[in-house]
Amino acid sequence: MIAELLPDAVASAWRRDDTETVALFPEEAAAVARAVVGRRREFATVRLCARLALRRLGLPETPLPPGTRGEPRWPHGVAGSMTHCAGYRAAALARTTDVLSIGIDAEPAAPLPEGVLEGVALPGEQHRLETLTARTPEVPWDRLLFSAKESVFKTWYPLTRRELGFDEASIDFERTPSPAGPGPQPSAHTGTFTARLLVPGPVTGGVRRDHFTGRWLVREGVVLTAIALSR
Repeated sequence: MIAELLPDAVASAWRRDDTETVALFPEEAAAVARAVVGRRREFATVRLCARLALRRLGLPETPLPPGTRGEPRWPHGVAGSMTHCAGYRAAALARTTDVLSIGIDAEPAAPLPEGVLEGVALPGEQHRLETLTARTPEVPWDRLLFSAKESVFKTWYPLTRRELGFDEASIDFERTPSPAGPGPQPSAHTGTFTARLLVPGPVTGGVRRDHFTGRWLVREGVVLTAIALSR
């Protein structure tokens, strides 16, 4: 599903469970040696997705140990992002000659726990979510906002190596209208979003990036968001 949100230059792969056997490189195995079984399985499956994406780019498999903040350390010349949640794992990669940075995120398609939204959303965002919920209540807009901000951070961090708070980006969503006509409500919802950075954005190619644009999808119990920052 994640491929639907990304340009052709980005290779991706996804899995719904951890049933495949994945052999980890020693560096990877060491990173989760003390983790619980479920964590080791999701760690391995998402790296399987990344290796499949590397193959699709014509690149060899390589260890992908986590960095100091848990982010995957990609091979030279590769930009990428991983995500995992209950029932979904995915990775998306591209050559840095095509894409500067990628951020993807998957979340369960359910409302955020009580009290979390206030720590994630700016007042203006909360107001916009109320309007969106009134129009399309079947979309978990609060969870979608959380996911979009996660994708923003994953795009931001490789370019800056700095933290980005939830209150340092403001998200606006657009929903792609469903085809008009009689019939049941659609089983999927999709659209785009714009993230306006409220702090100085990264400078790439002599240009300051003060906003990111991405796409979103809600389908089969999963919320997905993705950003591919092109050159």
